[in-house]
Amino acid sequence: MSLDGATLRQIKNEIESVAIGARIDRIAQPTREEIVLHLRWRGGSGKLLLSAAASSARVHFTESAPENPKSPPMFCMLLRKHLSSAKLLDVRQAGMDRILFLDFEAQNELGDLVTITVACEIMGRHSNIIVITQEGRVLDSIKRVDLETSRVRQILPNIVYELPPVQDKLSLVDDDIGEIILRIKNGRDIELSKAIIETLQGMSPLPCRELAHYTTRGIERVVSQLSEDEWVRLHFVFDQASTALKQNTCTPVMVAELEPSGRPRDFSFMQINQYGAEMSTRQYDSFSALLDAFYARRDLMERQKQRSSDLLRLLANTSERISRKLAAQHEDLKVCAEREGLRVFGDLITANIHLIQKGDNSAVLQNYYDPEYAEVEILLDIRLNPAQNAQKYYAQYRKADTAEKMLHKLIEQGEAELLYIDSVFDALTRAETSADLDAIRAELAQGGYVRAAAVKGRRKEEKLSPLRFISVDGFTILTGRNNIQNDRLTLRESRGNDIWLHTQKIPGSHTIIVSQGREVPKTTIEQACVIAAYHSKARESSKVPVDFTEVRNVKKPNAAKPGMVIYDHYETVIIDPDEELVQRLAVK
Repeated sequence: MSLDGATLRQIKNEIESVAIGARIDRIAQPTREEIVLHLRWRGGSGKLLLSAAASSARVHFTESAPENPKSPPMFCMLLRKHLSSAKLLDVRQAGMDRILFLDFEAQNELGDLVTITVACEIMGRHSNIIVITQEGRVLDSIKRVDLETSRVRQILPNIVYELPPVQDKLSLVDDDIGEIILRIKNGRDIELSKAIIETLQGMSPLPCRELAHYTTRGIERVVSQLSEDEWVRLHFVFDQASTALKQNTCTPVMVAELEPSGRPRDFSFMQINQYGAEMSTRQYDSFSALLDAFYARRDLMERQKQRSSDLLRLLANTSERISRKLAAQHEDLKVCAEREGLRVFGDLITANIHLIQKGDNSAVLQNYYDPEYAEVEILLDIRLNPAQNAQKYYAQYRKADTAEKMLHKLIEQGEAELLYIDSVFDALTRAETSADLDAIRAELAQGGYVRAAAVKGRRKEEKLSPLRFISVDGFTILTGRNNIQNDRLTLRESRGNDIWLHTQKIPGSHTIIVSQGREVPKTTIEQACVIAAYHSKARESSKVPVDFTEVRNVKKPNAAKPGMVIYDHYETVIIDPDEELVQRLAVK
């Protein structure tokens, strides 16, 4: 779902209502395609996020605080040079198009007041953030566009800024409803929802489908099939949407999957009824809050994916290598399982040694181990005498017997290592900060998976604290961020009567309820189970089994990998992960 012009109009109104006259306090660039303007105004402050990311380009106030790089990128330095302490004068939108202009009053190098404009173009992979002088020339942009990238429109320093080519579409805000209806009637004879998309400016597919859904009562029709009554209904629903846009009475709505996943799927500026009971809808207090909630997890995952790409590649390659080795060992084990036949051949040769001559390449002997005494052909080495051939088979039998014992041990070690790598991968997918990534790197270096030099100079894992939650009953709940911290939390920092929780046979974090010698109520245990399930590989699943027991029942086997423990005397709860509950109980 991309931000459309209608929703951008609502964001423009929100910025105008609180931030006109605000001054820029700080400027940050947390990622290559994102800018955060820290604004301060009389009686308040806020962080305005500008994003030119292809999959999540947008503008809105945000409550999140993404980590900033240690060294600011060049574009961030340019913004700080020209916009530090600048005052927001105006917010403009190009019609219903997906372009927002932020006009700032700033001082130039001579101390004169000048107007600097930041243009936020929300256009998918062509999205951009462009800084424009008051003479209309491009100062710079977060993405430079040269002739090799586009022959139609270049965005480079010192060239005159020009708007993108305008589409021949009508607007619900600026054009007559009757003219819009006439354009649809005279247009292509296609499905109504597609005809609305082709006709209206600033409207994404979701609201266009909703307008068509209301018009035809959920039955998709082509334009020529619409009845007079349906044309009247289309005029009415256009008029309702137009009024809401003009009077700023639109409704911030998110469409999400049903519980337990509740994964955000889409958003709009109007109520959405087209999915019926297949999806859920949720209203927000503002459009900024809507976009913040919709993109928060996606952006976090994308940022961490970029920062941890080398670790992800390492873990994937390690997992594949271990899996290949295990497959080969299992094949070898199948061969070892046939070792009894080697011993039988040695016995048969020894029992019939007088019937075999040196130089024979095989011998057909009666197998007295077989209930039916069937004959069996045994291959011989022509260079050896019968006794030596028998000893050769015995040697192969002993070798296979020893190999089988070793293979069982190696397979057990390989499977344990594969589980460990899976647990590290799970922790990596849930890492939220650079400190979390550094701790995982240190853990892998400690295990010999990466060179210690790769983590030299990084923050130490000991500086990280476990995630902390407070249950409704007032009990502290702690959750480890990685395997080393899991070990420390469970084996060193917890008391014997504290409650330990972990997803059953699923990689995840160790979770501890700090009992302080009190009896832990059922409500707190259930909430801790939800937290444990959420901080595991089963985060997006439902009906997740979570085991819990007292810490005194948890032990670490000798030479076990970090985070690997065994436990007994436990109970199991089947629970659904609930992000909303986890966030509500979290201690920020």
